[in-house]
Amino acid sequence: MKRDYRICESMDTMETMGASAVTTEDLLAILLGNREKAARLLHQDDTLFTGVKDGLSCIAGEDYDGLKYRGGLSKSEASRLLCAIELGKRIAHAPANDMAHITSPGSAVSYLAKQLRYENHEKFYVMMLNTKNRVIRIKQISEGSLSSSLVHPREVLSAIITAHSASFIVFHNHPSTVDANPSKEDIALVKALKDAAELIGIPLLDSIIISGSNYYSFKEKSLIIQ
Repeated sequence: MKRDYRICESMDTMETMGASAVTTEDLLAILLGNREKAARLLHQDDTLFTGVKDGLSCIAGEDYDGLKYRGGLSKSEASRLLCAIELGKRIAHAPANDMAHITSPGSAVSYLAKQLRYENHEKFYVMMLNTKNRVIRIKQISEGSLSSSLVHPREVLSAIITAHSASFIVFHNHPSTVDANPSKEDIALVKALKDAAELIGIPLLDSIIISGSNYYSFKEKSLIIQ
C-alpha cells in the first residue's frame, strides 16, 4: 500500500502540537487512512449530501449504511468513523465530576444540544434535578415522533420518582429541520406532564425542543410553564 506522507505529516503535527492544530480534513484522513475519502466526505464535490453546505454536520448525522454506501467507505472505515462520532456524543453528554448546574433554559440547552442536534430520529428525554438544580440523571423515554411513540406521563413520573428528583425538565429534538416551534402534540404532552407532576409535588421546570442550532423553551415563552 502506498504511504500517504501528508497523513504522516498531520500525525507528526498532532504529536507535537496537539489534535487542535490539525484541520478537520486531517483528522478524518488520519481516522480513515485515506485523504481522498476524507475530502470527499467534507467537501460537497459530488452528490453525497446534495444541497447541504456543512459536510461535518451531515457526517455526524449519518448511519452505517449512509457512510458505507453513499459515502463510499469500506466496512472498517464506516465502523471506525461511527465509533468516533458516538464517542464524541457520549463525551459531550457525560456528566462532569461535579453535576451540571442548570440555572436557565440556556444552560440546559448548552448541556443537551451536543447530544441531540445531529440525531436523525425524534428522541424524548427527561432530565432529573436535585434541590440545587444540579443534574442527577438523564434518561431517554422514547424514540420516534411523539404521535407514534406515545410518551405517557407515567413513564416520566416513574423515572423522576425512582431517581428521587426534586424537579425535572423534559426535552426532545425536531430532526432535520430548523423549526423548533412546538406542535399540537408537543403542547398537549407538556400540559399533561405538568398536571401530572403537580399531583405528586415534583415540578416540571421546562420543556425544551432542540432543532439544529435553534431551540424552543416553554418557560421562556411562558407557554404552560411559568
